[in-house]
Amino acid sequence: MQPFTFNTVARIVSGSGEALKLAEHCLDLGVKKLLLVTDPGLVSIGLIGPVQDALSEAGVTVSLFAKVSEDPPESVVLAAAEAGREAGVDGVIAVGGGSSMDVAKVAAALLCGDQALGDMYGVDQVKGGRLPLILVPTTAGTGSEVTPVAVITTGETTKAGVSSATLLPDIAVLDADLTLGLPAKITAMTGVDAMVHAIEAYTSKIKKNPVSDNLACSALVLLARNVRTAVHDGRQRDARGAMLLGAMQAGQAFANAPVAAVHALAYPLGGHFHIPHGLSNSLVLPAVLRFNLPAAAAHYAELAELVVGSPVSGSEEARAEALIGAIETLISDLGLPATLSAAGVGEDSLETLATDAMLQQRLLVNNPRDVAYEDALAIYRAAF
Repeated sequence: MQPFTFNTVARIVSGSGEALKLAEHCLDLGVKKLLLVTDPGLVSIGLIGPVQDALSEAGVTVSLFAKVSEDPPESVVLAAAEAGREAGVDGVIAVGGGSSMDVAKVAAALLCGDQALGDMYGVDQVKGGRLPLILVPTTAGTGSEVTPVAVITTGETTKAGVSSATLLPDIAVLDADLTLGLPAKITAMTGVDAMVHAIEAYTSKIKKNPVSDNLACSALVLLARNVRTAVHDGRQRDARGAMLLGAMQAGQAFANAPVAAVHALAYPLGGHFHIPHGLSNSLVLPAVLRFNLPAAAAHYAELAELVVGSPVSGSEEARAEALIGAIETLISDLGLPATLSAAGVGEDSLETLATDAMLQQRLLVNNPRDVAYEDALAIYRAAF
C-alpha cells in the first residue's frame, strides 16, 4: 500500500431541522457576531429567513451577505470579506450551493489576516488562519462543505482555485429540509456532478487511496440509487437526505484524491458558455470515460454494478462499458442534454475549448491517462 494522507472536516452534523440549530454550533465555536453568506434566490424563496431568525433569537448577531452569484467573481468574494470586516464579525456561515460555500471559505481566510486574494490562488498558498467556519449545503452536488478548495472566477472566461486545508470548515451541517424545494433540473445537474466527483476520485492517478476509494463507492451507491427519485419526486425527504450524504462522501473522496479530466474539460464550458458546472461535467463525462478506458478499465469495471444497481458480468472491458452505458442512460433519464451541440455549444469553439482545457494542468495530472491538446479536442468532438 502506498503511503497516503487523508484530511476531512472535524465535525459533521446530519439531520432534518439541523439548520435551525446553527446557534448551538456558533456558541461551541465562540462565535457571537456572524457573517451569513448566501445568494439572493434563497432569500427570495424564504429559505434563509428562518435560519437567520433562529440565530438572532439565540443571541447571535447576524450580518447577511446575500450577493453571491453563480461562478462567483473576485469582486463578490472581496465584497463579502469587506461586509464582514465592517460588521466586526468573528465567524462565517454559508447556507447555499457551492458558490456560496466557496465565497464563505475564502472570506473567512481574508478576514483573518492581510493576505491578498491574488496571493491565495494555487495549492497551500493561504498563509494565515481563518475565522470559525460552518458550511450548510442546499444542493447535493459540489461537496464543497468538506473540501479544502474554492473556485473563483478571475476573468471573463477564466477561473482559479484556492486549495488549502485552512479552508476546511469547523463544521459541516447536512439538512435535507433545505433541499426539498430544489428544482428538478438543478437536482439533476448537481447529482451528476457528485457522481463525477466519486468516479474521478476512484481513478485519481496520484493520490488514490483506500479511504477515498471506500467513500467514493459508498457515494456512488447512494447517488445512483436516489438521484432519479430526487429529480422526479423532490419532496421525498429520504432520497434528498441520501443525496446530501452521497454528495458529501464524494466530496471527502475527491478532497483527498483529486478530480481530473472531466473537470478540466468542463471548466472552459462554464467560462465561455456559462453552462452550470454540473451540466458541464455531465456533457463531457461519457466521452472522457471512453478516452480513459485503456488506462482505467479495471477501475471502471469495479464501479459498474454500483451505478447499474445489479451484478454486472462479462470481461473487464464489458463491465467498464456497462458503467459508461449506465451513465448515458442516467443522463437521459434525468432530462439533461446529452451533447455539446444540444447545450448550445458551437462546433467552431471546440479548438478554443481544448486550448483552455490544457491550462488545467493541476487537474489533468490526476487523470489515469495523459491528455494532450489533440486528445482534448477529440474528446470535445466526441461529446459534440
